Amino acid sequence: MKNLIVFFLFVLFATFSFAQKIDYDKKLKELGIELMVPSKPIANYVKAVRVGNLLYLSGHGPSRADGTTIAGKVGVDMTLEQGYEAAKQTGVSILSTLKAELGDLNKVKRIIKVLGMVNCAPTFGDQPKVINGFSDLMVAVFGEKGKHARSAVGMNALPGNMAVEIEIIVEVE
Repeated sequence: MKNLIVFFLFVLFATFSFAQKIDYDKKLKELGIELMVPSKPIANYVKAVRVGNLLYLSGHGPSRADGTTIAGKVGVDMTLEQGYEAAKQTGVSILSTLKAELGDLNKVKRIIKVLGMVNCAPTFGDQPKVINGFSDLMVAVFGEKGKHARSAVGMNALPGNMAVEIEIIVEVE
């Protein structure tokens, strides 16, 4: 009888664990997102550093698969909505690096911390609304695991005049 109970508990646990596994490639396809080959660092640094179960990603910008970057100053050259889209595209760039580093997005346990920097006019004050483009994407992809602590700040300039730069810390398996 004891062995039967252990067997049923094992089956229940295995079923629950299987049900919790998400196919992130399929999820990305459903969201209309295609990952790209991450660009190489443009200076003397690496894209990611792993320390224990934490993965620190360097600042990423809104890079596209064709190698171009969304550039401009939010509140001057770009609208808030365009800034939001730039932050979302930065999320695609970060997801691409995560997959390249980990081999499988299922190894992401939690997005922990996000620093979002917005290239903006001195009087622009909606940086959090711009960085929502990134945060909304992480929650759309990872659900509760995508919710994170966050800072969203304005900058007078970013490298290459890119609209947004985001760095993150991720808990991984």
